[in-house]
Amino acid sequence: MSAATPVNPITLLDAAGASRKPSAWEESVLVLVDHQREYTDGVLPLVGMPEAVAACADLLALARRHGTPVVHVMHHGKGKGAFDPEGPYVSFIEGLTPQADEQTVVKHLPNSFAGTDLAARLAELGRKELIVAGFQTHMCISATVRSALDHGYRVTLVANACATRDLPDPLGGEPLRAAPLHRATLAALHDRFATVVPDASVWKA
Repeated sequence: MSAATPVNPITLLDAAGASRKPSAWEESVLVLVDHQREYTDGVLPLVGMPEAVAACADLLALARRHGTPVVHVMHHGKGKGAFDPEGPYVSFIEGLTPQADEQTVVKHLPNSFAGTDLAARLAELGRKELIVAGFQTHMCISATVRSALDHGYRVTLVANACATRDLPDPLGGEPLRAAPLHRATLAALHDRFATVVPDASVWKA
């Protein structure tokens, strides 16, 4: 008996015939999540941060050039731990700070919509497409992008403007390294919750 012919996998969005065209800047809001010093020089350094920060800066420049609204999401932790609101590492990374006409939303949970007025602010802007980037891929990016679908938004997620860290294997195996964890999270989101694009070059062609 011959081996079965391998079948190319397909995403749920592609099976439904959904558009995979990157969101247009003129129709979108750029949402940057947790682009804070805790991930660069704090207690939670992420893998590949210099490149991801540069990619976020590229997105910010494009948004400002196109007059696209920008919402900066900032995480506040508790007490003296990570993202201490009174500590130095809660601040935004240099080069990614908001301009005067850009909004900031403070959150306390991974999902940027949970317990915040993000949904209300986006509704006021009247745009139904989001371009999303930030940190960490497997945590707040995943939670926020999944919730965006529940709120009726179509999301374009920029892969090289996100990053994550190594995680221990709860089943006792080798640690899950950041690069494959990042890719697996993007693949899961690309299945149903977002169109994942590699970088900002998709808008520069």
